[in-house]
Amino acid sequence: MLLAIDTGNTNTVFSVFDDQGQVKGEWRASTTSNRTSDEHGVWLMRLMELEGIKASDITDAIIATVVPATLRSLKILCEKYFKTDPLVVGEPGVYLGVEAKIDNPQEVGADRLVNAVAANAKYGGPLICIDFGTATTFDVIDHDGNYAGGVIAPGINLSLEALHMAAAKLPRVAVERPDKVIGTGTVSAMQSGIYWGYVSMIEGMVARIREEFRADMDVVATGGLAPMFSEATQLIDWTDSDLTLRGLYLIFQNNRA
Repeated sequence: MLLAIDTGNTNTVFSVFDDQGQVKGEWRASTTSNRTSDEHGVWLMRLMELEGIKASDITDAIIATVVPATLRSLKILCEKYFKTDPLVVGEPGVYLGVEAKIDNPQEVGADRLVNAVAANAKYGGPLICIDFGTATTFDVIDHDGNYAGGVIAPGINLSLEALHMAAAKLPRVAVERPDKVIGTGTVSAMQSGIYWGYVSMIEGMVARIREEFRADMDVVATGGLAPMFSEATQLIDWTDSDLTLRGLYLIFQNNRA
């Protein structure tokens, strides 16, 4: 079995794939750079046992992280608890199957390249991949499946938190779809600004990317808030919550082959 680890700025996802590529277990933890390998190990081993998965069942591992400070403890976790030397996306010798056609390929976050691999394999380019994470990113995949660049905007929850912190009278609110655009109270006005504001950004950004790229590109959305925003606009063709983990599995298969 393969242990795939995807570390974002907010959450770290651990997933176990069997030899046929089926997900046998998936667990989330908050991303903390000072969490030790033993803390990860005790927590993860217990959750795996609840799903009937033993440590000895894990034969391989792959890691993608956008938080460099977490990498060492995650590598030790794989080596100490699962007796495997993990592949790390972005390290020399790890074959992705896509090319980053931008000014400085080393700047691209590992998660964005992994998403490009999975999106191209499942949907084919040209394509726009929107990831609703700590940041809201728009990644462009060209006709050949290569990463052609993208857009990084503040994430939805990050924007809400910044609004609450910077304005003394504005409360902390949850992300919800308001019935109306025009709010009749502070909370409904904030929720409308965030929700319909981001829907408008999605629609505007997709239109501008298509115009600049000169192609009628399909759109796939991923990330925790993707379903909520996908239902509000017809521009999003697919919602795929497992895109990043599926990309890790494909990258591992490419390297094993």
